[in-house]
Amino acid sequence: MRTVFLCGVAALALSACATTTVPDSGAGVGFGDYQTYAQRQMAEQAQGGGQSTVQPPTAVESQTLGSADAQAAAEAAAQNSGVAPVDASPSNPPPQVVTNAAGISNENNFEAVSAERDIEADAALIAQNRAQYQLVTPTDLPPRPDSDAPNIVEYALRTTNPVGAQLYERRGRYDGNRIARACGSYNSSDLAQEAFLAAGGPERDRRGLDPDGDGFACAWDPAPFRAARGG
Repeated sequence: MRTVFLCGVAALALSACATTTVPDSGAGVGFGDYQTYAQRQMAEQAQGGGQSTVQPPTAVESQTLGSADAQAAAEAAAQNSGVAPVDASPSNPPPQVVTNAAGISNENNFEAVSAERDIEADAALIAQNRAQYQLVTPTDLPPRPDSDAPNIVEYALRTTNPVGAQLYERRGRYDGNRIARACGSYNSSDLAQEAFLAAGGPERDRRGLDPDGDGFACAWDPAPFRAARGG
């Protein structure tokens, strides 16, 4: 019984293979067969005489610059300090190479510097510069002959207290509006400090410019003057 079953299965497999269609590998892609394709190509070449015709290129026409192009070229020359721009072309001469133009330092060129001086000359130059070095000692500020106003620079260097540190007693009514009006009458804090010192400051504050009693009127700050001196 088992032998009969196996024979039946084999017979079904053989019948399935017999019904399968195998494609023809000799047929071309997109045409029936290669012989038909070759015959059609030969017929097309025979109709055209065996050569293909290539159309000639369009003739190149030359024309002069119009008024708009000429005006644009003139404007370009005017923007270039009156010199007409140079069109890029292989026939243009190469630019001139500047070897040592006046005003251009060649200190970074070792060969150029070594040709001008040697190590001994550099040492002599350094010694000469050191001999000419002078240390300038700051001195007292000279009085201003054209003004009798107090010297606020001298006052800033003479004082040492920071802004806001009270040194002088202040009496009277100080409010924000009064201080704003008093300080607003001067174009700068330097002028306010001069007026404050001229009116008896820093001990007295007759103009209401120093409510905190630090000796500095309005927003005047002696720090920049002290920093310039190095203190």
